Amino acid sequence: MLVLGISGSLRADSYNRKLLLEGAAQLPDDVDFELFDGLKAVEPYDEDDDGDATPPGAASLRAAIAGADAILVATPEYNSSIPGQLKNAVDWASRPVNGGAMKGKPAAVIGASQGAFGAVWSQAELRKTLAAAGARVVEGDVALGHAHEQFDEAGRLTDADAGGQLAEVVASLVASARESEALRAAQAAAR
Repeated sequence: MLVLGISGSLRADSYNRKLLLEGAAQLPDDVDFELFDGLKAVEPYDEDDDGDATPPGAASLRAAIAGADAILVATPEYNSSIPGQLKNAVDWASRPVNGGAMKGKPAAVIGASQGAFGAVWSQAELRKTLAAAGARVVEGDVALGHAHEQFDEAGRLTDADAGGQLAEVVASLVASARESEALRAAQAAAR
């Protein structure tokens, strides 16, 4: 099983990237984790470009999502909402309608920000957007406020409560992915 991590922040040393890596450390031993590092290269969505010759950045994103069993997305909050590059990625992953890479994919949303509320508004918006894109969004959240104070020098999360919340979200995501896997196996056996 593979969980794909996507950070909505493009900064190399972002708090959301660190939060994703902490989530990866919570995964069971039989689950692999891959961090998608190509978000900055995903071209702006344009329906004219969405066909047989999908631009390379968007094609890479779609392939990474299609190849994963579940998606863990960490979002910062920009102007009380989702960062534009992350919304753009979801738009690409939602196409073609009813058949995009995101369709039926278990997804969980977590977030970190330097503000007090831990990107709760952007997380709510992202959950709505992912569901509209066809993802199966799992319950639970991690809203890591004052993120600049929540990691040690090695980039490890120091807030035990947030760590516990993160473990719950990751466990729910893996359980959802295992349910999807079992359903696909049962459907294949019934054929």
